[in-house]
Formats: sequence, structure tokens, C-alpha cells
Amino acid sequence: MASIALAKTPVREFTFAWEGRDRSGKTIRGEMRAGGEAVVNSTLRRQGILVTRVQKRRIRKGGRIREKDIALFTRQLSTMLRAGVPLLQSFDIVAKGSANAAVTKLFTDIRGDVETGTALSQAFRKYPLYFDSLYCNLVGAGEQAGILDDLLDRLATYKEKMQAIRGQIKSALFYPSAVLTVAALVVTVIMLFVVPAFKQVFESFGAGLPAPTQIVIAISDFFVDYWYLVFGSIGAVGYFLLQAWRRSPKVQMAVDRALLRAPIFGPIVRKATIARWLRTLSTMFAAGVPLVEALDSVGGASGNYVYLMATKKIQQEVSTGTSLTVAMQNADVFPNMVLQMSAIGEESGSLDAMLSRAADVFEREVDEAVASLSSLLEPLIMVILGVVIGGLVVAMYLPIFKLGQVV
Repeated sequence: MASIALAKTPVREFTFAWEGRDRSGKTIRGEMRAGGEAVVNSTLRRQGILVTRVQKRRIRKGGRIREKDIALFTRQLSTMLRAGVPLLQSFDIVAKGSANAAVTKLFTDIRGDVETGTALSQAFRKYPLYFDSLYCNLVGAGEQAGILDDLLDRLATYKEKMQAIRGQIKSALFYPSAVLTVAALVVTVIMLFVVPAFKQVFESFGAGLPAPTQIVIAISDFFVDYWYLVFGSIGAVGYFLLQAWRRSPKVQMAVDRALLRAPIFGPIVRKATIARWLRTLSTMFAAGVPLVEALDSVGGASGNYVYLMATKKIQQEVSTGTSLTVAMQNADVFPNMVLQMSAIGEESGSLDAMLSRAADVFEREVDEAVASLSSLLEPLIMVILGVVIGGLVVAMYLPIFKLGQVV
């Protein structure tokens, strides 16, 4: 029984850096994942390499792997393949050039899979957290057609554009979010510490307080007595809503629909979603992926559940012979300009180019909308802060003003 248990235990592998000489006497170096130095030596000997040095690499735990790291890797890999650098050597260069140890380990593991004969797209599919189905499908199409460098270049461009859109929206939301967070902290400090101090002073007056001051003191008393319930309720509601959004398609649909209809941010979210949708479909169609198969990845890449469901409906209609333009029109989530560009692309046989141009238009509109959003939000935030914090200050000083008039 013990021998059976040991046989089922997976062998732990490590990364080894090795150096040796080939049959011509030339010094070569590389890396290999194996269970021990003996495995490395025997593997290299079978390849005709005289090993002179084997050393286990210590890979420190690194930070989080971000979308930016994957986009940079895609661009670097495409550039090196176009320059004629072999695939395994390209992985070595990219892995060693990263300052993030987690990124280095990821690419080293993928290189090890490719070195053992696994297709690059299949090696990527082992890490769905970093390489989605769109990425793997395009890499697979590039491998089959022999244009991997071109497909990686398209992928890099696609990811860079998607990153640019997300970065612009995040930068536009950072300032108001930071200001409102600081304002909430200031109001909390005022309610918990400042107002109670004023309350003790006002009690020594022995006179009635103005209505605004009484309201603020009552709210402050509630905060002081039940602050744990207030913050606990906020945390519980936030956690409940987050879990409901993750697990319930109906909640996701409601939230995404509300985002699209929001008064200020709604138009920006809609334009960014349409731009991602068009860019994804254009990239996949240009890579030679059939339209029905391409639509599998497009809905999820849009980042909005409303457009995901609309894409599934479009896919069903296209699979039964309906044209893409008519199916998009029936979905009722795309503006007329997109439908016109799609119709022109279908008639002229250049659907990928027309969708790409439409994506360019919406990306420019997102840029302009984000730029104007900051100038629109600044005065609105100042008004909110003035009403809330200024109202608290005035309510606290009203009794002092009243006392001064009596004196």
C-alpha cells in the first residue's frame, strides 16, 4: 500500500540552469524543469550535450501578474519571432528580462511545456487566469497557418488598446473616488470625535439648540453608540452584493444594465464596451477565425453581461444563415454607425477592416469623453463637499452665533 501511495505522489519539479558543449565543442546554456540534477544530466546527454555545470535556480515569490505584463510579453515575443529568434530562446530572453519573479516563473513553466513538444496554444491553455480563450484561439490559428508572429502582433495591439481604454476610465474615476473617500473619512471623524466635543460645550449653555444642530448631534450620537453596526452593515451589504453579482447572472445583468444607463458614466461605459466588442471581433476575423467561432470569445471580451447575452443571440442567428448586420440590428444594442460600417464591410468583403475602423472611432470618442469627464466632475464634487462638510460646520457653529447675538 505504501508503494502504491508513493507511486501516486507527483514528482516535484525545479528549474535548473545548465551549461555544456555540443558536438562541435561550442558552449551553450539553457534552462530545464526537472525533478533533479540527474534527470537534467541524462536528458542533455541524450541530446548529445556534454554537461559542464548544472545549478538549481531559486525563484523568489514575486508580485501579482497583471494584464500589462501579458501585453508586454506578447509584444516582445512577436518582435523576436519576426526577427528570426527561435521560440524557446525568445522565452528565455523574456523570462530573464522580467523584474517580477512570478512572471519569470510563469514563462519558464510555459517554456518547459513547449520544450517537451506541447503546442504553444495548448501550453497557454493551462493558465486560463492569464490567457483567455481569445488569446489561445488566435495563437492556435497562427500556429496552424504559420503566421504566429503576425497573430501575436495583432494580439499585442489588441491588448494595448484594451489597456489604454481601461487606463483612461480608471484615471478618470480615480480623482472623484479619492476625494469622496477622504470626505467620508472626514465626516466619520467629525461625527465620532468633533461633534461630541461640541455637544459638551453646548450643554453648558443651558439654552435650546437650533434644529440643524440638534439633527447633527442626534446623528453623531447614533454613530457613537452604534458605529460597529453602521460599518458592519456597510461591509455586510457590500459583501452580499459582491457575492450576488459573482454568482447570479440576473444580478450581473441588472448591474451592467444600470451602468449603461447611468447619467454621467453610462455613455462612456457603453462606448468602451462597443469599442472592445468591435476590436475583438475584428482581430479574430482578420486572423481567419470563422465568424460563428469568433463570436464565442467576443461577448466575454466586451466586459458587459448585456452585450454577452446580445452576442449569444447574434451567434445563434448568424449560425442559421442571417447576416451579421441584420443579427446585430435585431440585438438592438448597437448604434446606426456600427450597423452601417458592418453592412459596408459585408458587402465589400472587408468586414475586419470596417469593424477595426469603427472600433477606432469609438476609442477616440472614449478618449474625448474621459477628457471632458474630469472637467465635469470637479465642480460637481466641490458642490457635494461644500454641502456635506460645510453644512456640518455651519450646524455646529449656529449655537455660537446665536450666543453671540444674545451677548
